[in-house]
Amino acid sequence: MIHPDTELKHVNKDIGHGVFATKPIPKGTLVYVKDLFEIQFTPEQFDSLDHDYKALARKYSYTDENGVRILSWDHAKYVNHSCDCNTISTGYGFEIAIRDIAEGEEITDEYSLFNFEHELGLICHCTNCRKVLRTDDIDTYYTEWDTRIQEALQCVRDVEQPLWKFLNSETKTALMNYLNGHENYLSVLALKRVEEELPYLVKMQKRAR
Repeated sequence: MIHPDTELKHVNKDIGHGVFATKPIPKGTLVYVKDLFEIQFTPEQFDSLDHDYKALARKYSYTDENGVRILSWDHAKYVNHSCDCNTISTGYGFEIAIRDIAEGEEITDEYSLFNFEHELGLICHCTNCRKVLRTDDIDTYYTEWDTRIQEALQCVRDVEQPLWKFLNSETKTALMNYLNGHENYLSVLALKRVEEELPYLVKMQKRAR
C-alpha cells in the first residue's frame, strides 16, 4: 500500500506513469507497506503463468527475499527508480522517505533491492545515474543505503505515519525494539533473495565431503 498523499500521473512517453506527492511527505515517513491486499506469486505460480502474464508480472512486481513476487493492488506498482531516490526499501519490509519530499515531487525508489534477474538499463536522468542496475548492486551499496535508512528511522516517531496501522505486529515490534536500543539494526541485506546463494552452498558442501 502506497502513502495516501500520492497520486498517479503521466511522466513522459519514455517513462510512462509515476507516483507524485500531493502533500509534503517528511523524512522518516513510511511511504509503502506490504499489506494484506498485495498479490503474491510463489516461484511455482509465476512459472505457471503464460507469456503475457509473466511480462506484466515482471514489469509491475518486485521479488522479496523468499523469491515471492509482490504485485501491488494500488498505484505503488508505478513508483519509478532513481539513483537519487527519495524513498528506499528497508530490511523491515517497508519503504521509508530518506529525505523530505515536496508537494508535487515524484516518489522514486531504489530498484536494486528488488531481486531482479538481469541487468537493467536506466533513464533516470539524475546527475549520479549509474546507467545500469546490476544484480550485485546490493553488495556494493548496502552500507551507503543502510546509513541513509538509519538516519531516516530516527525520525519515525516524530512524523505522522498513516501507514503504521497496516504494518504487521512482528514488524512493529522489531522496529520499535531497534529504535529503543533493544535489538540491532536490520540491514537491507535481509532483502537479498536467499535462494541465490543455495547453489554455491551446495557445491561447497559437496566439495567438503
